[in-house]
Amino acid sequence: MAVTAAASVAGMVFAATPATAAGSAPVSVEYTASYYKGTATWSNRSVFVNGSFKASNCRRVYARAFAGSTSLDFRSTSTWCNRSGPSDFSLDANVVGGSDNIWIYMTDENGKYLSGQTCYRIGGYCVDGLQ
Repeated sequence: MAVTAAASVAGMVFAATPATAAGSAPVSVEYTASYYKGTATWSNRSVFVNGSFKASNCRRVYARAFAGSTSLDFRSTSTWCNRSGPSDFSLDANVVGGSDNIWIYMTDENGKYLSGQTCYRIGGYCVDGLQ
């Protein structure tokens, strides 16, 4: 009987799942001939966005991490004009549970919003627009 109880307790300890699971989502922000495409990957207290940026005319890409509606971190590229190349973001999400969603969006050289996506850790998907 004691062996069965000990085995049950041990099984419960090992069956526990981590509070924050990693996830990833494909990112695709496009505006005319400009785009930012890549993958957002969540870890326990950070989000890494690995992507390629093509700027037709002058464009800038921003990334913002959230826990619910609370902003955790914010990064951007410089303004790129008629060029392309790799562009990655590393976002801090140093709160219990980490980030559950991010915004990736593009502006013109004057900061006018052009296009963006909201991406979610749970389910690993993105939707058009900033939600």
